[in-house]
Amino acid sequence: MTQINYASVAAAAQTINGVALRTPVLTSRQANEQTGAQVHFKCENFQRVGAFKFRGAYNALSRFTDQHKRAGAVAFSSGNHAQAVALAAQLLGMPSVIVMPADSVPGKLAATRAYGAEVILYDRFNEDREAIARRAVAERGATLVPPFDHADVIAGQGTVAKELFEETGALDYLFVCVGGGGLIAGCALAAAELSPACKIIGVEPQAGNDAQLSLRSGAIVRIPVPQTIADGAQTSAVGQLTFQIMQRLVADIVTVTDDQLRAQMRFFAERMKIVVEPTGCLAAAAVMNRIIDLRGKRVGVVVSGGNVDLAQLGS
Repeated sequence: MTQINYASVAAAAQTINGVALRTPVLTSRQANEQTGAQVHFKCENFQRVGAFKFRGAYNALSRFTDQHKRAGAVAFSSGNHAQAVALAAQLLGMPSVIVMPADSVPGKLAATRAYGAEVILYDRFNEDREAIARRAVAERGATLVPPFDHADVIAGQGTVAKELFEETGALDYLFVCVGGGGLIAGCALAAAELSPACKIIGVEPQAGNDAQLSLRSGAIVRIPVPQTIADGAQTSAVGQLTFQIMQRLVADIVTVTDDQLRAQMRFFAERMKIVVEPTGCLAAAAVMNRIIDLRGKRVGVVVSGGNVDLAQLGS
């Protein structure tokens, strides 16, 4: 499946209904005062596996034929897509193999294994995870489910924004974290249908601004694996499918620093009483640091996940 539009997102919403959770939309008086805006946080840290990734993974795996289900799924991920594919495979009764960095958050590794997946570890700075995954596919006859550049995955992720707009109505801005682009691509498709005047703003770590460079140059830019605490955004390049959608529908990409992510984690913990991982703080950090003037605007923020190591959170 390579064609994707809002109908794909709506179909994905039906597929995941009753399996994925409809996550809450929270507000904060302090956030509104600090930004001068009405800010709505779509909290995917409360999603199954602790991140939005479950939506896309379940939508993709649910479309497997019986033959594909017997051979199972292969995925590569720093953690959230890993857990999502592992749980979706378990729920759908199929085996899964996940290629994960050896330095993944320990809790993400443990959870992926607990969902029944076979985990293959690799060195994210010196080995090619996609090549390792392709070998696993060839050896097992399994199906590769990439973390972002896949139409069914993108459609599933778009249900995040679909639910948000259904609850809040039209928004002026929607801020979304960017790694490989699956979440922002799906959310942009939903916004174009449900809130067409809404400006979609992607947010990356300053150390890894490949999507920003790509959007502004008009071609996909590949960078070395960035050094950032936002492990879910340690991608070298966006995908072909995701970039096509981003070019059409994303207004801009901005960046935040790791220190701003740490401050945002603290804000969420102290003021809103929620645990959010560094990558999940990207969109909120851009809003709270007023990188764009949002005074008087209605703003959506996707909080993408909450799978942070507790020792890291404490430090």
